[in-house]
Amino acid sequence: MPMKLPDWMRWEKWPFKLIYFPLTPFWLWYCLRSGSFWFFSSSNPTITFGGMEGEGKKEMYDQLPLESYPRTIYIDPKLPEAELLKQIETGYQFPLVVKPDVGMKGLWFERIDQNDQLLNYHRSVPVEYVVQEWIDWPAEVSIFYYRHPSSPTGTISGFIHKTMLQVRGDGRSTLLELIRQHPKASSRIEELSDRHAAQFERVIPDQEPYFLSHAANHNRGAFFYNLSDHISDSLTLRFDAISHRTQFYYGRYDLKVRSIDDFCTGGDFSILEFNGCGAEPNHIYDCGKSLWQAYREILKHWEALFEISRHNHQQGHRYWSFMRGLKFLHASGKHFKKLEWRPRPSL
Repeated sequence: MPMKLPDWMRWEKWPFKLIYFPLTPFWLWYCLRSGSFWFFSSSNPTITFGGMEGEGKKEMYDQLPLESYPRTIYIDPKLPEAELLKQIETGYQFPLVVKPDVGMKGLWFERIDQNDQLLNYHRSVPVEYVVQEWIDWPAEVSIFYYRHPSSPTGTISGFIHKTMLQVRGDGRSTLLELIRQHPKASSRIEELSDRHAAQFERVIPDQEPYFLSHAANHNRGAFFYNLSDHISDSLTLRFDAISHRTQFYYGRYDLKVRSIDDFCTGGDFSILEFNGCGAEPNHIYDCGKSLWQAYREILKHWEALFEISRHNHQQGHRYWSFMRGLKFLHASGKHFKKLEWRPRPSL
């Protein structure tokens, strides 16, 4: 049996800032070359701050055809509960998805199955949020795409299948025992106890999946399967069409699809969201890359980001001023602290 490496030796388990800290000189070099700390702000002209952080989902969805993303309503947390339920009853059915309009790292992302859960979320969430229909398609994928504005054709640099953190029963083990045996869940027991402690002693039936999280984010324990061998010219053309419509030049699409094969041969998809220049090329994870290989991939993307941003700046989409960017980051930081500090509801 191969020896399991301790977490500190597995770079994919390191904190985000620790992974990226050695690359700081490269980032500063792009700032120096462009003459702006916020050189990336012109990368996606139709998204606030180029999508580095603090952009709302509404400004993304408003650029897309209605049929290309889940039906969505935007909710102020001060909305009276009776009005909230009225809006839901007039056009939505459970299950639903709720998440902050401006979010990060899957924080406050929840699946809602009944009115009581929705009301508990509404009473607790500290910021404006969205309610969406649940797209009941089995596969969630990510496409990382970039296109130089002067070129009609872009590049799909990453294509992954994302599976949510889950365990599978064996008919003998309790949920807690299954979690302790799981390579990712075993290090998150304290976090998972907030939501699943009441089920820890339950024996999960043989082959029955038990979802520990419905957020397909790497920092929430999701596992990524590399699908780079499925990237094709026809797939790239589909995202070229979206890019030309939205002036979206650099970032990542998160999608629900009926199946990988169906999607790759022109089948339907639903855009859960698209993330701008702050999106990680998340195909570096769970695919056996060394840290140095991951760094090469990140730097390749940063070079593309720099070239796209410089071109857009020269075409009149100017870099943000230093003070404008600083004030925006300060406001964005205060927003994210609300999400991190406010305890999530027990649903």
